[in-house]
Amino acid sequence: MTVADAGLSPASQSELHALAFTDPLTGLGNRYRLRDKLRQLIAERSADPAPFTVGIANLDGFKPINDLFGPSSGDQILCQVAHRLKACIPDGATVVRYDGDEFAFLLPLVFERRSAEKIGTMLKEVLSAPYDLGDRNVRLSASFGFAIHPFAGEEFEDLIKSAETALYRSKRRGRGQITVYSTEIAEQMKRSTQLEQALRNAIIANEVDVHFQPIVDLKNDTVVGFEALARWIDKDLGFVSPAVFVPLAEERGFIDALSETLLRKAAEAALSWPSELFLSFNLSSAQLMDPSTAFNILAIINRTGLDLRRLELEITETAMMTDPDTAQKIVTELRAAGVRISLDDFGTGQSSLSRLRDFAFDKVKIDRAFVCRITTDTASDHIVNAIITMCRGLELEVVAEGIEDFTEALRLKELGCGMGQGYFYGRPVDAAATLDYIARKYIDCDSDDGRQVMTG
Repeated sequence: MTVADAGLSPASQSELHALAFTDPLTGLGNRYRLRDKLRQLIAERSADPAPFTVGIANLDGFKPINDLFGPSSGDQILCQVAHRLKACIPDGATVVRYDGDEFAFLLPLVFERRSAEKIGTMLKEVLSAPYDLGDRNVRLSASFGFAIHPFAGEEFEDLIKSAETALYRSKRRGRGQITVYSTEIAEQMKRSTQLEQALRNAIIANEVDVHFQPIVDLKNDTVVGFEALARWIDKDLGFVSPAVFVPLAEERGFIDALSETLLRKAAEAALSWPSELFLSFNLSSAQLMDPSTAFNILAIINRTGLDLRRLELEITETAMMTDPDTAQKIVTELRAAGVRISLDDFGTGQSSLSRLRDFAFDKVKIDRAFVCRITTDTASDHIVNAIITMCRGLELEVVAEGIEDFTEALRLKELGCGMGQGYFYGRPVDAAATLDYIARKYIDCDSDDGRQVMTG
């Protein structure tokens, strides 16, 4: 039975129609309004199909704000976003609340990429101003994806899909990014999806491997531990860099499965090493936002039988900053169990000194960006010296990453750096080659008491 059959007056029918096309929270139109407007525009321009643009904006970090301050505060922010967008979109344009914290635009007079990027920049600035929640102000950024008709699609569904693809690309690049859909971007996203499927299959088939790079005591060049590094060689794709597949696993939401597989393999391999050698393993930013991370890690290590005191977990400052409270809780739980925590890539973050004060670390790793220039750049030399001196005062161990040659190693020794790693001391190799590396070159038996002494 239709609305007309129900005996409603034309005014009532019109009112129901308006309600069906309106978002009740913000008063903006909804996705059905956008679809209706877009189809009308396509029909109007059928004889002379001039380009136009569809865009989608997503609020970066809205969910944590909503969780922290509550749904009521989240609703206030969404209403303020709607008010700002409605006030600043160009004449003749349409803005709707598309879904959750996403807003969509129909821009009839935006014909090409530069104009879309210009509109996106303006809207991004408008949305970056503080939001008033009464007793506090909060700040958010927004990411944008745009699609231009007819190049990115000729129908509503195709255009929206293209805009969503562009938005997804923006989110991958970081916060506050603007992307206009192109065939090149579509191909990149297609390749990423293919890579994702191959990686998921490789994890299931246990085909992602772990390699190990030695970490040495710079006082005497003895090996003290190994860092575990992910390696993947696909039968069709060949070698895939961890700089590609690890971030992809984070973005697509299966980094936990990858990390747990690698940690298990690494711990099992470490059981075959001399007991004084430690295992260093990297945690991802996604893991530092998951309250169950400490429990999962401890469960894996306990199942393998590795002494927790031999495990060292590396975390980056950037990863910690995403959700500092959860990260600190994870670090506290792991350290209480005997696991050591290392701050990786030190010197490249935004607030490293405050992080050293607020978090309890056992070790700091100096980023290779400073180490590689220590013998050629005075500033880098002074920075490394300052980090070493500071860590000595804070009773933190120090590791210099990326040592490539003898002169770098010598200078680090002169500065009193405790440990180092890099190609000069050994490249990452698989578990079997690591055992061979230990057996052939670095284990001598002390004839007096039988201790295993690692010598360089």
